[in-house]
Amino acid sequence: MADIYLTQEEADTLIAMEKHRISDRQLDFPRPGERLAIELASTDKRESFMLDVTRAQIKLTKATYQNRVRQAIILMRLDLDGPPHRNPDGEEIPCPHLHVYRAGFGVKWAATVPADRYPDTANLFAAFESFMKDCNVVSPPSFAVGLF
Repeated sequence: MADIYLTQEEADTLIAMEKHRISDRQLDFPRPGERLAIELASTDKRESFMLDVTRAQIKLTKATYQNRVRQAIILMRLDLDGPPHRNPDGEEIPCPHLHVYRAGFGVKWAATVPADRYPDTANLFAAFESFMKDCNVVSPPSFAVGLF
């Protein structure tokens, strides 16, 4: 697959863009070992986004949430209760950490999760709600949340 790049201005615009659910169907929040890809669109429907939820099967508190555009470009990714991440400069960032698109690097850089935007990373659904808000999902999908 060819690498696809965005300028930082394009990435920042796409991250800040309002995102809306495509379907009014209620979704089941993934159980351990499951994945879910949720279609989103910009207000004018000119941009399509995906919101991915991946839950680990063995380590029940481990999850990854990511927001993609144009099918393959990851704009943001939140990693919960996984291994630390080593940035290109060698700095190690513990989990939870947040990846935000950086021109020339994609999401190869991570930063400590901002506590003011992610007050409860121990609660997987609360962290997902915070992630959707951070991604500017203004009309999020409806979820049936089971037991964690």
